[in-house]
Amino acid sequence: MVKLGYLGPVGTYSEEAAQSYAQWQQGEPLTLIPLTTIAGCLEALAAGDLDLALVPSENSVEGSVNITLDSLWRLDTLHIQHAFIRPIVHAFIAQTADLAQIEAVYSHPQALGQCQRWLQTYLPQARQCPVTSTAEGLHYVARSQRVGAIASVRAAQLHQLPIVATEIQDIPDNCTRFWVVSRQQGAGWPQAGDTHTSIAFSLKANAPGALLKVLQLFSDRQINLSRIESRPSKRALGDYLFFVDLEVNGRPEVVADCLLALKEATDVLKVFGSYQFLDLGE
Repeated sequence: MVKLGYLGPVGTYSEEAAQSYAQWQQGEPLTLIPLTTIAGCLEALAAGDLDLALVPSENSVEGSVNITLDSLWRLDTLHIQHAFIRPIVHAFIAQTADLAQIEAVYSHPQALGQCQRWLQTYLPQARQCPVTSTAEGLHYVARSQRVGAIASVRAAQLHQLPIVATEIQDIPDNCTRFWVVSRQQGAGWPQAGDTHTSIAFSLKANAPGALLKVLQLFSDRQINLSRIESRPSKRALGDYLFFVDLEVNGRPEVVADCLLALKEATDVLKVFGSYQFLDLGE
């Protein structure tokens, strides 16, 4: 039995993504295990309680899912195996269609952030209450006619709750990238067929030109960076980690050579894995 963990409960966008991945997966069927937090999914995987974890890594509106990046940096035994992108369509769910009666809206912080214009237009009076998942917010809706939740249409149907409005996300083409992560297998460096490599590093010194010297290694080898961003190292104010996605472009040996050079040029280099983007449909 192959156990795949995801951010639950049933009805989250992560569960929908996990269902799609399970349908695509060849071989032994997957058993889907809901967990209460993204960090908990990755920690359970590192501890050997899961075989795989599916976690959101980036949204087209709200950007990177910081807890995913921070957890991968902290847990040394995990590697990304696959990536795929799913459209995210939000619905507003409440027991009343009279929006003036709504006092609070519950959802995951990412979902709240993806619907700010709609919330400010139609529910300016309502408190925005972050919870651990979009599906969790529906429990509050079930108990009160004065609260609403942002979740998927499927989640509303599963909980048999009324859908007041659909497609309320600020950007019509809102989508989220998910990573499928396993415990470490090899070094995580690119092999034939891999399209991307995800890494993170810290600099040897916070000095002028230190980051430029590292980025020059990519430029010299004509390696495109599809994403680069900084995150606090949590060691000291002004001290940062850098998270980077590299495009392999059919040149795994060139990327491998760059990773060797990066090991010498950085203080700590972590290779989160090399992988393909899957087309799982909608």
